[in-house]
Amino acid sequence: MRMGIGGGIGGIVLLVLVSFLTGTNPGDLISSMDQPPPSSSADAAPPADDEMSRFMRVLLADTEDTWTQIFRDQGQRYAQPKLVMFRDATESACGVGQSAMGPFYCPTDRSVYLDLSFFAELDTRFGAPGDFAQAYVVAHEVGHHIQNLTGSLEQRGSSGNAGSVRVELQADCYAGVWGHFASKRGVVEEVDVQEGLDAAAAIGDDRLQRQSGGRVSPESFTHGSSAQRVEWFRRGLSTGRVDACDTFAR
Repeated sequence: MRMGIGGGIGGIVLLVLVSFLTGTNPGDLISSMDQPPPSSSADAAPPADDEMSRFMRVLLADTEDTWTQIFRDQGQRYAQPKLVMFRDATESACGVGQSAMGPFYCPTDRSVYLDLSFFAELDTRFGAPGDFAQAYVVAHEVGHHIQNLTGSLEQRGSSGNAGSVRVELQADCYAGVWGHFASKRGVVEEVDVQEGLDAAAAIGDDRLQRQSGGRVSPESFTHGSSAQRVEWFRRGLSTGRVDACDTFAR
């Protein structure tokens, strides 16, 4: 990516959902809640001027440009999310965020929390390297922010796991909408798009369940299969239309 430089949830629910994203045993995540939080979020914060931190700030700013224009075209004002980068652990309005959870969005404080160590794991563990693979994860979390602003995030618990899957797939589609306009601005190239599609496939529930040695259990999906995640991400990429991302009507 050419970015000019030199991914309402809280408590146990968040941990269980993220277990499917990271392939981590939910019990291990829940037990980690017993560990004391860091003395302050600043203790675990990455250097503000390192390359990864700069990349994430520029990336978030680019998503803000896209969504500001989309909201303006609809006669609305876009409220930008706050970016919090950390390593190991940090405090949030949704509870203590820890590295086992990976990136997450907290609707209570409208913040995108990024554990920067996750992005190395995205490459080495999930086999999804590249800047745009990282951008896809961040744009997905920003997608949850869009849902929080528009009210669709509330539908996560409306119908059990099926509701969660629809919410996650819509966030994938919203990530694709951002990618569509980033491509038009020349920020994203064709090779970058494939990195994003590979990342979407790498963290499908079915693939993660296979990697963990268990059977594929669609009824337990919380984010959607690899094919579903790729389909909805691609839909946003190809159309650039928010109304194409209505996963609740399908």
